[in-house]
Amino acid sequence: MKYWSYKKAFDDEERENTMTEQTVRWNTEAETVLDVRPDLENGGEPFIRIMETVSTIQPGETLVIIAPFELVLLYDVLGARGFTHETVMVAADEWVVRFVLQ
Repeated sequence: MKYWSYKKAFDDEERENTMTEQTVRWNTEAETVLDVRPDLENGGEPFIRIMETVSTIQPGETLVIIAPFELVLLYDVLGARGFTHETVMVAADEWVVRFVLQ
């Protein structure tokens, strides 16, 4: 039983480190990174800002959005515009989504 707990803790830590490395790589490689957390903290609605930013992305380029929750509604909206996405939950209040325009 102790082995299982230790193994799970190690696996969780390893997974967390891998996810952190992945999000750092996404942020570094992306043409555009948009952090909407300040908008939301100030009571704003970032959808218009997101869509304005989306309109500047060219095929093959990447947009990374950082938000305090999963951006599920954007998946279909941007998917209809030719974007694919990958999502990582970094913390309970930090989600990183990588959108790539095909």
